[in-house]
Amino acid sequence: MNRTLGIIKPDAVKRRLIGEILKRIEKNGLKIIALKMVFLTKEQAKQFYIVHKDKPFYNSVTNFMSSGPVIVMVLEGKRIIEEWRQLMGATDPSKSDYGTIRREFGTSIESNCVHGSDAQETAKTEIAFFFDEKEFVTYD
Repeated sequence: MNRTLGIIKPDAVKRRLIGEILKRIEKNGLKIIALKMVFLTKEQAKQFYIVHKDKPFYNSVTNFMSSGPVIVMVLEGKRIIEEWRQLMGATDPSKSDYGTIRREFGTSIESNCVHGSDAQETAKTEIAFFFDEKEFVTYD
């Protein structure tokens, strides 16, 4: 089984979309094995997005991600990265397919409601940032 990190971003938490997003995750057969709400400090956001430190959006994204609480979760499945990314939709909500989370709830490239790891190696690093292995729950 593979794992990926999912984040419900501050914009979606503020707009009270947590339940709707979790409902879509479960309705689409994705399995949540860990879940919690955290409030990232600016320094934690900078550390999480360190791979983007030289990109023009780095300061903006770290300000945004430390602007309010987020829901972090670990999803598990054979093709979980691809399945979660398909359900999320394209980064730009206006370019996302209809029915995706970002298309239906996102308001901009930055305020697009959700985050997901882009590869297995990235997922391992991102999951370890928020979770310890003992926090995972396995069930059928």
